[in-house]
Amino acid sequence: MGQGRQETVATSLTGAVSEEIGASLAPVDAELARRYPGDPGTRQPVHTVYVPGDTFTAGTIRSWGDQALALLDAHAPDAASFAAVLGLPDDLAEPVYARVRAKLEREPVEDLRVDFEDGYGNRPDAEEDEAAARAARLVAEAYADGTAAPSMGIRMKCLEAPVRDRGIRTLDIFLTGLMAAGGLPGGLVLTLPKVTYAEQVSAFVRLLEAFEKAHGLEPGRIGFEIQIETSQAILAADGTATVARMIQAAEGRATGLHYGTFDYSAGLGVSAAYQASDHPAADHAKAVMQVAAAGTGVRVSDGSTNVLPVGPTEKVHAAWRLHHGLTRRALARAYYQGWDMHPGHLPPRYAAVFAFYREGFEEAAARLTRYAHRTGGDVMDEPATAKALSGYLLRGLDCGALDTAEVARLTGMTRADLERFAAPRRDT
Repeated sequence: MGQGRQETVATSLTGAVSEEIGASLAPVDAELARRYPGDPGTRQPVHTVYVPGDTFTAGTIRSWGDQALALLDAHAPDAASFAAVLGLPDDLAEPVYARVRAKLEREPVEDLRVDFEDGYGNRPDAEEDEAAARAARLVAEAYADGTAAPSMGIRMKCLEAPVRDRGIRTLDIFLTGLMAAGGLPGGLVLTLPKVTYAEQVSAFVRLLEAFEKAHGLEPGRIGFEIQIETSQAILAADGTATVARMIQAAEGRATGLHYGTFDYSAGLGVSAAYQASDHPAADHAKAVMQVAAAGTGVRVSDGSTNVLPVGPTEKVHAAWRLHHGLTRRALARAYYQGWDMHPGHLPPRYAAVFAFYREGFEEAAARLTRYAHRTGGDVMDEPATAKALSGYLLRGLDCGALDTAEVARLTGMTRADLERFAAPRRDT
């Protein structure tokens, strides 16, 4: 009744009111766009591998893949045995195992950091100088010959007074070496560790600005990750969230926040036996990091486990189960990246990641398809959920858990279609 009646539309406010409101909020609009640009839409690696500066070689990445494959051959030579160790369901056993092996053969490391901090220690200056120069040469050669990981770079020493000059010099040698070898690679990533004050981030920005100016690079060309491994990085002396200040102090250069499990835990007095990424102290720190980074385009990475899969089969299996469980836990909490400290960490890492995306693939594809075609279903999704669904599928594609053809078959969408849903306009 009354469905066909033409409604009378009346308003009470003049256009001047809307203009006044718009003018008053213009600074807020600009601030929102500057501080919260949203996710960059680029690939996020599922892990970061740390290799000490003195042991990194041209064959490191291939060696990690080969060692991981050898561990599989020795301790889980087929899909059934691997699935039994990790508790994978029967329907995922074969596809996950096959993809893990293929990943280890094709791209065993997604993100590598040549470490000049804790993993390297304090060395004579001449020794670290040489190691930094060698790292630059090897990274440049890897990108030139196609053997590089998608992302590579260094972790320098921090900007605290005792090691500040050494850290700056190592960074300078490394970046200068890359420039001399043909320029900075597109996958370059730098990690600034043990940050306690936003002023240290600001100082690092000035340092990068000086390097860019010295080489005629575009301002802002060099980004970096902030490693969160001190209590002061989470809570400032005045009770505010320091990490939020750090993101802003980076002036758009920050690409990630990396949680440092053991330094942070030790700083809070957690006993060594209980220092782990699932400790309540770790959960609190990462939750603060996650909220501070939300919408800024800065991504959060979980930390690592120090339990290595070495020794007899039962010990390897126990370490795999631990790492697999921690990785699954992190993925459910939207920490899509973590640290791997040993080649044996790669099989459970990729198994957890691939199972995470494959087990939810069909449901995510169906929900996104229903949303795109406005066809109903048992879940009422909104634009924000469509963004999450498409982001889920894109991350699955990026790491190799999903194939473009199977995503297209279930959704009827191309990658470009998924990317449009993953980055909706603010007014939607």
